[in-house]
Amino acid sequence: MSKQEQKYHVPVLLKETVDGLNIKPDGVYVDVTFGGGGHSKEILNRLDENGRLYAFDQDEDAVKNAIDDPRFTLIEANFANIKNYLRLEGVKEVDGILADLGISSHQINKPERGFSTRYDEDLDMRMDKSADLSAYDVVNNYSEHDLRRIFSQYGDLRNAGTLARSIVKAREDAPIKTTGQLNEIVSKHFPKLKLNKFLAKLYQAIRIEVNGEIEALKKLLEQSAKIIKPGGRLSVISYHSLEDRLVKRFIRDGQFEGQPEKDMYGNVSVPFKKVGKLIVPDEDEIKQNPRARSAKLRIGERTNEKF
Repeated sequence: MSKQEQKYHVPVLLKETVDGLNIKPDGVYVDVTFGGGGHSKEILNRLDENGRLYAFDQDEDAVKNAIDDPRFTLIEANFANIKNYLRLEGVKEVDGILADLGISSHQINKPERGFSTRYDEDLDMRMDKSADLSAYDVVNNYSEHDLRRIFSQYGDLRNAGTLARSIVKAREDAPIKTTGQLNEIVSKHFPKLKLNKFLAKLYQAIRIEVNGEIEALKKLLEQSAKIIKPGGRLSVISYHSLEDRLVKRFIRDGQFEGQPEKDMYGNVSVPFKKVGKLIVPDEDEIKQNPRARSAKLRIGERTNEKF
């Protein structure tokens, strides 16, 4: 792995995630979260001259890491529209899709992006810097009810109502423009010894809302059932319980809520079957890359069912 790649983003569960794709040397694969290109390079290493890799990333900083390889195509877009973008490339079916969800080390470490709790910068948090909605808009324009909802749903914060009220009250005096101002407003509501942990949860909730991450994930999973060939694989790393629950349920049931429908004989029709058990980083990887601590990898294999 190059120093530039390590500096940009250390790929989590690199071998396990790519192993999970069960790569065919002449297959067609998609890395929907290109970032620093770590997972993509490992996939390319396992492809022969007939293999193809398509990658997605909406962050213009990630585009600078594009790989110079005739087998590789980088699509500058959100993976929520994967099916349409692949069709524009003449691709209707693929042998596997890899997703490393969440945020990259580069995005966190670049202060002006507003993703980190450590710096006092403008509230932004847009993965696509051309998008309209920013963290500033969420913090200053969302109703107390909506703030409470996203803090609870996307951040698992038990005091979501208190945090929402505190923010709404503070912005009555003046807009909340920076991460430093936001930290000052909410810090009194978190235990001092666990302040960083709870601030990270708050920022996670706002970031997910700003970037529409949950809806994008749902769209990706639904489309994966239509474009992965029977026998192909879906390999997904998630970093918080809401993401992981969606991935787990979709691989198990082919839907996000309720139970899968059965036919008159009691048989269940689902697009994927689970491959192996849940995979998490070992202690050595966590020691080398602390951000891998909450990672969970799930792998599904496409069945012959039509969806």
